[in-house]
Amino acid sequence: MDEALNLLRQDKWRLIDQSVLGAHFHALQSFGTDDTLCESVGTGQSPATARAWVHHDTVVLGIQDTRLPHLQEGLNYLQEQGYQYIVRNSGGLAVVLDEGVLNLSLILPEKEKGIDINRGYDAMWLLIKEMFADFNKDIEAKEISASYCPGSYDLSIDGKKFAGISQRRLKKGVAVQIYLCVTGSGSQRAELIREFYDTSKKGEQTKFIYPDVQPEVMASLSELFGVEMSIQDVMLRFLKFLNANSDELVSGYLDGHEIELFDHYYNRVIERNEKFLEPRE
Repeated sequence: MDEALNLLRQDKWRLIDQSVLGAHFHALQSFGTDDTLCESVGTGQSPATARAWVHHDTVVLGIQDTRLPHLQEGLNYLQEQGYQYIVRNSGGLAVVLDEGVLNLSLILPEKEKGIDINRGYDAMWLLIKEMFADFNKDIEAKEISASYCPGSYDLSIDGKKFAGISQRRLKKGVAVQIYLCVTGSGSQRAELIREFYDTSKKGEQTKFIYPDVQPEVMASLSELFGVEMSIQDVMLRFLKFLNANSDELVSGYLDGHEIELFDHYYNRVIERNEKFLEPRE
């Protein structure tokens, strides 16, 4: 864990806080932003950057989800429930984002040696353990197979998953991304994804094994800690951590050269989505 801690300690952390931009901030913009930051940080033009973001009523699909046999019916179901949907460019399967889910990205330069993939995951796990250490709860990193988007770095308390981690690597930059279910019902979010898979599969056999989602294995931090915790509460903990682990913490948005890069990466994300969500014959 020492190597993971070294990743979290930076001479300078830049924070881009997009957690309060509201319902018009689209998830495609988020993935374009993290790709932009990967290049900017990876090529040394920008310092290590932490980004916080919230999206309203959006289901983020993985590429494998676009191969479901009755995908369009599943997408129609999501729309009927009031959710928009996109396909992300990092790994994993479907997850739910809403105003009770805080997403954090740590964008780090690979430098000479490169960052081992598990080291990136360990760094995010350590960050979350440190942020919530005062609750004295054991936060485990292990697969919760009956959750949505299961993976070996699912974060859970007492067997209930509240977060999942993914990574994106581009131009010598690494974006380690986590979604944290902060408020609301974890099981209700899981129920939405369970119904999406049921509708999109209709019991058919598929080459790829999709999760058999059991809503009771998912929860929010508010549910797990027994206190009503807000996105702002968690942001404050995040800020305190960054401040304690850097000589300088600055806040801001994309600068001039990053805005130019963003146009390129945002358009790539849009094109990718159109490709994967094209109606099939």
